[in-house]
Amino acid sequence: MARFGTITGHLDQLRAGLESLDGQAVTVDAWGRELADLFAAGGRLLAAGNGGSAAETQHLTAELVGRFEHADRPPLSAIALHADTSSVTAIGNDFGADDVFARQVRAHGRPGDVLVLLSTSGRSTNLLAAVDAAHHSELKVWALTGPRPNPLAERADQALAVESAAPTAVQEVHLVAIHALCSTVERYLSYREVAR
Repeated sequence: MARFGTITGHLDQLRAGLESLDGQAVTVDAWGRELADLFAAGGRLLAAGNGGSAAETQHLTAELVGRFEHADRPPLSAIALHADTSSVTAIGNDFGADDVFARQVRAHGRPGDVLVLLSTSGRSTNLLAAVDAAHHSELKVWALTGPRPNPLAERADQALAVESAAPTAVQEVHLVAIHALCSTVERYLSYREVAR
């Protein structure tokens, strides 16, 4: 078995994570189809994570609001909850760090919207609080996490859990999943346009 801290060890963990993602391709496809329907109906995606996972949620929302592969589609409503630094710092100061995402979910989420949460550990208390807020507001919750079992995967409505022991590899596989999801959303939106 390859050792952590070497390129070979990292690539071994990355391969394990990618194999895990490949085994969950049906989930990515289903999420893409559901998001295409949501956006076509005027719904919104909210996304949150901490640290590197926050950067990945912002990558996801940027691809949806801007474009991924198709330049001629309309912008899609997607908000990275950590990106509003004034709200994040004000909520953290006034209500505590555990509420920084939950309060925004209650503010921006509408019944039927989707909240996507990214966490390599699946244990971040502010994300778990966001799950509770989302369920109370009747949003669907999807989680991208590291290996099961973890609290976020168990409490989300659906989860894509990357089976790799290295958090860095999990995070990299999450990016692959995000790109696949964006591609799938655009593909299903294109099908909708052709069907009209």
